[in-house]
Amino acid sequence: ISTMNQNNIIQPLLTDFYQISMAYAYWKANKVNDTAVFDLYFRKCPFQGEFALFAGLEECLKFVQRFRYSEQDITYLRTVLPPSADSEFFDYLATLTAQGVSLYAVEEGSAVFPKVPLIRVEGPLIVCQLLETTLLNLVNFASLQATNAARFRLATGPTKQLLEFGLRRAQGPDGALSASRYCFVGGFNGTSNVLAGKLYGIPVKGTHAHAFVTSFYSLDEVKERMLKNKSTGRLGDFIEAVNQCRRTVEAQVGLPTANVNVGELTAFAAYALAFPGSFLALIDTYNVLKSGVINFIVVALALDQFGYRPIGVRLDSGDLAYLSVQVRELFRQVAGSLKMPWFEHLTIVASNDINEDTIHSLNQQGHQIDSFGIGTHLVTCQKQPALGCVYKLVEVNGRPTIKLSEDVEKMTIPGRKRVFRVFGQDGLAILDLMQCADEKPPQAGSRVLARHSFHPSKRVYVTPSRVEELHRCYWHEGKVMSELPNLESIREHAAASLVTLRTDHKRFLNPTPYKVSVSEQLYQFTHKLWLESAPIMELS
Repeated sequence: ISTMNQNNIIQPLLTDFYQISMAYAYWKANKVNDTAVFDLYFRKCPFQGEFALFAGLEECLKFVQRFRYSEQDITYLRTVLPPSADSEFFDYLATLTAQGVSLYAVEEGSAVFPKVPLIRVEGPLIVCQLLETTLLNLVNFASLQATNAARFRLATGPTKQLLEFGLRRAQGPDGALSASRYCFVGGFNGTSNVLAGKLYGIPVKGTHAHAFVTSFYSLDEVKERMLKNKSTGRLGDFIEAVNQCRRTVEAQVGLPTANVNVGELTAFAAYALAFPGSFLALIDTYNVLKSGVINFIVVALALDQFGYRPIGVRLDSGDLAYLSVQVRELFRQVAGSLKMPWFEHLTIVASNDINEDTIHSLNQQGHQIDSFGIGTHLVTCQKQPALGCVYKLVEVNGRPTIKLSEDVEKMTIPGRKRVFRVFGQDGLAILDLMQCADEKPPQAGSRVLARHSFHPSKRVYVTPSRVEELHRCYWHEGKVMSELPNLESIREHAAASLVTLRTDHKRFLNPTPYKVSVSEQLYQFTHKLWLESAPIMELS
């Protein structure tokens, strides 16, 4: 793995203190040579949906690759453990690496479901335990963010442009960078975050703020008036062209220009002079329909005289559905009046605290928005602030373990497992099937019994047309075992993975739960261990 863009905060001490105290207790109990298997998974899909996207694997591998306590770490740990702690323990900690750990995982970007291990960690018990908190931290937010972004993409449809504008509202710089990165994985087209663009190669997008508009008041402010014609290369007076186009808009298009805000017109002209090839204006500083869109049309027509094609407008307040329809109608009016058919299709961008519910509402109302800039609700995941991944011991020294609970959803599925996704004749996923590691895998064309993990009456026969094993080994004996894709490839895989899910699993309201099942052998084994582990009540 390239260590480029490695976050130096991600280190062994980025953990909960009880991991250190458990490590010491394990050590004192002479469990240094014990081996273990841990499963990292979530119990419930986020955002009241029925799917999630797995993300954060690359950062997990970087962490495992660099796992080692420094001298400074050991010195600090001596101060936080009790004075009675044996000095030899700290010498032991100083020797630890993840060389003996094996890490199996689902491919990053895959659609995933409750109870299915996203990552399986095998190796020395103490080391595997010490990895827990950091791995959870790296997977929880990344997967939540990618899932949130994917839901926005499903809401808008595949053709709309989605831009992440959340840097200023994110939970600190690390949260902002992670949000930009994993929103791109989930289907967003770009970000306003310049550093994320540099680090991850995400397209950077943005125009100007209201402050830019309100900083101008008169066309006389524009001192550099000359613009080179894109076609001829000749210099011309752009402000003179703007004044001429004001008259054209009034006379030929029928739009009143006398009462527009001249400062706004000046700001648009100045911005167009700076970016003639990518002019997109924020038009709601004063009044969208009486000033902003008219001033944009004027400057857009002036740019056309110099051989440049404007991009469009951004709406950041008001009734977005209504305003977008009205702005599109004005674009059509210009296109018809001036014989410029391209003008009708200029881009309309909308922002203004948009969430997933807003987009569904806009779809119902009928809108003319081509692109959405989404910030706060996206990067902070306001609808659900945490995914809730857990990291559970399922085997120690080859002996399967189970955690019991009165809440069946919190019970673990014991032992080392293999997981398969089975597909129907239509190419869509039917269910995920967990099996004991030593079982024969399901085969295409052969019927197999799939059972609910704990409810005896919930069972189904399935005959898959295709079977895909979900886990592959990514880390073994100190080496990365599988080539890691770049961010664009992860993004493409995420989109392809979602396509394999039925639409009712992905719908906004009352989605159908996706089946995660266990084999007959794993079901019987789990229930046998359950009975063996549960104390028998005695009544008198």
